[in-house]
Formats: sequence, structure tokens, C-alpha cells
Amino acid sequence: MTPPTGGQRPDGLSAYVAVTAAYWAFMLTDGALRMLVLLHFHTLGFSHIQLAYLFVLYEIAGMVTNLSAGWIAARFGLTSTLYAGLSIQVIALLALAQLDPGWAVGTSVVFVMAVQGASGVAKDLAKTSSKSAVKLLAPKEGGGLFRWVAVLTGSKNAVKGVGFLLGTTLLATIGFKPALYLMAAALAAILVAILLAMPSGLPRGRKGAKFSEVFSKSPNVNWLAAARVFLFGARDVWFVVGIPIYFYAVLSDGSEAGSRAAFFLIGSFMAIWIILYGAVQAAAPRILRAAQRPEAELIRAARNWAGLLFAIPTALTLAALISPQPAPWLTVTLVAGLMAFGAVFAVNSSLHSYLILAFTRDDRVTMDVGFYYMANAGGRLIGTVLSGLTYQLGGLALTLGTAAAMVALSAMAAGRLRPDIEGQEYA
Repeated sequence: MTPPTGGQRPDGLSAYVAVTAAYWAFMLTDGALRMLVLLHFHTLGFSHIQLAYLFVLYEIAGMVTNLSAGWIAARFGLTSTLYAGLSIQVIALLALAQLDPGWAVGTSVVFVMAVQGASGVAKDLAKTSSKSAVKLLAPKEGGGLFRWVAVLTGSKNAVKGVGFLLGTTLLATIGFKPALYLMAAALAAILVAILLAMPSGLPRGRKGAKFSEVFSKSPNVNWLAAARVFLFGARDVWFVVGIPIYFYAVLSDGSEAGSRAAFFLIGSFMAIWIILYGAVQAAAPRILRAAQRPEAELIRAARNWAGLLFAIPTALTLAALISPQPAPWLTVTLVAGLMAFGAVFAVNSSLHSYLILAFTRDDRVTMDVGFYYMANAGGRLIGTVLSGLTYQLGGLALTLGTAAAMVALSAMAAGRLRPDIEGQEYA
């Protein structure tokens, strides 16, 4: 999936490939860690709310980190945030392996929340570097920016999907702690390789960058950030706790062998969902015919695709209301419906990822990308909390209905986007 050079300098393309490879390695461990934590602690008897709490600090840390990472990258350079993100993730994996099964539940929750918070910091440091590099290194002509964004985001999510399957497979085969040590060792080796082999091509920072610059004055950036909050909230409200735990209840018979089989099937579903999501993201420029369409049409497309997405969780909510108890037809409907949700969601997400880079200027790219992904983390935080809460209060129907409402809000925010007018966006 190497992007076309489009007239880029060889060192710029090499830097892009190196950053992308490092980001892939990170997302593989990030996806695996999420499934390890969710399913391991579910089998220990954690409630739905407690499971959601395990990921709350991860998302809060992401919100804070994205703002800081935009300034750090602008001040010290993109490679600094990339190396820091990989290093912190290695430390987080090693720290989580020190969890003592004899601790009280409350102590375990606080400890895992703290470690997940560090992992959230790591992820968003690495993400800011990777996404900002695309704006600076991508060719400007022939829709090159959208293509390179789509390659990075699509491939990253496909790799994360493989990580979900890896995490459940490792949990079922070698266990929780050995899986963490194995992933830490692999990521540390990749960090060393990147440190030794990173080519030139990325900016080294701007000493005069001020932290106050991270808050955007662009209406388009701000409305796009709002649309992103509700888009990702709509995904995580069912993705984080609701659907995995529902499927576990349906698939597990209570035995150890049944639990292991359920782990594998849930991990397979989550992996296939994310891989499909990534594949559609990568294909989004072709689906949207982006190279032949002006920016104004792509802005309108963001609203229209959000409207299409709204129909899917609405239909699934009705299905869950008709069959409040687990039933084979409902399980099949959920699998098919959520796969359709993933495909349409991917086009929405890819459009957003392109538009944030189209709306920003080169001298503000890390700031606006950091601000935008702070909104992304905010949406995931809201979705994570609501995932455990809605599933516990109203079951699957309330969880999916909340997702539909959040998609509607995302569509409304996207409807406020306007074609970029030179000289007015940062007035």
C-alpha cells in the first residue's frame, strides 16, 4: 500500500514510509491490548461499568495529549512525539504485566486505569506525528493528499483489527502476562530500528511556537471537530463494551473451553470489523471520486454520508427492541448491520481525516491536527462511558439507540462546514 511518489523528494517518501511503519507497529499492540484488558477483566467478574472505567483515563489522556502533542511537535519536531509515543507504550505494557491478581477490585481498576491512561498518551503522541506528516509530505496535485491520508488511516485500522485478533489469540493461548511481555519486547525492537533508520524529511520544530496556538480560529476546523466528537462517540458507544459483552453472553457456555472459543470468535468479529473499516477507508478516494471533485462537493458529501450512517443503528435498535432476549436471527442481524455500519462509518471517517488536513495551513498543521484529534478522543471518551452505562441501564437497544442519536448530531455539525475561503478561515 505504498503511496505514489507524485513528485515527492525521495527522503520525504522514505520519512512517510518510516512513520507509517512505526504507527502500524504501535496500532498492532494497541488493538491487542484493548482486547486483552476487556476480556481478561470480564472473566475476572468486572461489571460493565467497571470495564468502561478501565478505558476512561485512556480517552481523557488522549484529549489532553492531543492538544499538547500538537504544540510539542510544532516546537520540537514530529519525530520527537513519535519516539515518545512508542517508548511510553513499551513502559505501559511492562507496567500492566505487574498487576497482582490478589489486589482488591478497586485497586486493580485504579491501576489499570492509570496504565491505560499512559497508553492513551502514547497513542496520541504517535498519531499526531503520523497524521501531520501526511500534510507535509503528500503531493499536492491530483488528489494526492486524500490518497495518502486514506492509505495511512486505512492501513492503520486494518493493522489494529489484526491486533484485536492477536490479543484474543494470545489471551487464549499463552495468557495475560506473557502476552504483555511479548508485545513490549517486539515494540521495543521496532523503536530501536526506527531510531537507527529514520531518514530525513520531517521538520525539526519551530522555537517560537506558543501553546495558545493549538486552539483553532477556523470555523471549519471547529465544526469538523464537533462532527468528529459525535461520529466516534457513536461508534464506541457500542464498540467498547456493549457488543463484545453481548456476544460473550451469547457465545460462551460458562466452561473454560467455551470461554476460550468465545474469546476467539469475538476477537475475530472485532478484527474483521476493523479490517473492513480500514479497507474501505483506503478505498474512500475512489468511492468518492475525490480526484475529480472540488472541495465544496466533498464537504457536502460529509453531511450526506453521515445521514446514510444514521439509518443503520436506527434499524438495529428496532431489531433489538423486537427481540430483547438473545436470538440467532438477532445475532446474524447485528453482525451484518454492524459490518454495514463499519463500511459507511469508514467513508465518513476518511472524509473527516482528509478535510482536517485540507482546512489547515502548513504552519499550523500539528496544532490543528492535535485539536481535531482531541475532539476525536473526546468522542471516544463519551462513547466509552455511555457504552457501559447504556448497556447496564437499557441493554443492547439503548446502546444502539444512543449510537443513532450521536450520528444525527454528527450530521448536523457536518452540515455547518463551508468551502474554504482563502484569507478568511483564520481571520
